[in-house]
Amino acid sequence: MATRPVEIGPAGLHTARAIEHIRLVRGLTQHQLAARCTALGRPMTNTALSRTERARRRCDVDDLVAIASALGVPPTTLLLPLPSVSSDDRRGC
Repeated sequence: MATRPVEIGPAGLHTARAIEHIRLVRGLTQHQLAARCTALGRPMTNTALSRTERARRRCDVDDLVAIASALGVPPTTLLLPLPSVSSDDRRGC
């Protein structure tokens, strides 16, 4: 009997979008981020990273910690919703 893969839920979808968003803000390609993860001891290909960002591959906790470290952010940054920016906050930017 074949088993169905577990679907990626809302937290996983948010994390996938957060990884891509922060990677782009940092000006990194998927290849560069994957190479940083590999250098940190968590081997990762750019294909695996691409699939993670597109929510086609689950991001396990070890991947999450390595990606966060490679991006220079705490893992919670990738898990929690981004804070909304009010119009008052934008004036200070």
